[in-house]
Amino acid sequence: MNKAELVSKVAEKTGFNKKNSETVLDAILDTIEEALVAGDNVRLIGFGSFETRNRKARQGRNPQKPDTVIEIPASKAPVFKAGKNLKDAVNR
Repeated sequence: MNKAELVSKVAEKTGFNKKNSETVLDAILDTIEEALVAGDNVRLIGFGSFETRNRKARQGRNPQKPDTVIEIPASKAPVFKAGKNLKDAVNR
């Protein structure tokens, strides 16, 4: 499902038009992004949680030149962890 299909489903379920549904979806996604950038976690009870995790610096290999070792710098990565209700729904 892509964003346009998600907007259509939200509009169908809420009775909003597609423009308003897209505005709401964009606002939700922007708010989650802003929270993660600020270092906060976002928890949606029953659905899941969004958080950032630190990745350590490490060495890697260039796939085009396997003999070449490259340094991969430390970074932060956004992570989604599914909640129990979501896991149960997917596994039914």
